[in-house]
Amino acid sequence: MARHIYACPLRWSDMDAFGHVNNVVFLRYLEEARIDFMFTQAAAAGAGEFAGGSVVARHEIDYKVPLVHRPEPVTIETWVTRIGGASLTVCYEVKDTAEDGTETVYVRASTIVVPYDLKAARPRRISPVEREFLSRFTDEADEADEADARDAAETVETAVETAGEAARAHRQLDQAAAVAA
Repeated sequence: MARHIYACPLRWSDMDAFGHVNNVVFLRYLEEARIDFMFTQAAAAGAGEFAGGSVVARHEIDYKVPLVHRPEPVTIETWVTRIGGASLTVCYEVKDTAEDGTETVYVRASTIVVPYDLKAARPRRISPVEREFLSRFTDEADEADEADARDAAETVETAVETAGEAARAHRQLDQAAAVAA
């Protein structure tokens, strides 16, 4: 399976007060890689319809290691794990590869993209030409990705339960304070 490779420059303004690239900036990095992949590279391959419009339906991002500003660009690998009738899932790894082959992955992410007809103001189907282009970069989600997704879902469930318990405790404290006053 081929992956689209994008060398993303880092900007001084990408850093936050903690000295690393801010989490929100990674969305811009992913957007740059996705536009290069779906608009520039697809158009060069004869599948330029994506440049006519697409919308993001969902992002999912796992932050692995902080990325600190440096003059060299970071590599973003992009590929497709699902091509539906009117949507697709684009996956990314933001990473560096050392001379000895060791990889440092800063972010793993996925985006659900919906092709969009701007004139009709509605989603559209993926064309056969687009499907052929995307299929060159298609790889099924592997078991590790599925395990990561299950872990993330469990983490979210735990966070929601914890937040609910904290809210209940605060309400009880507020009620006790009101009774005591």
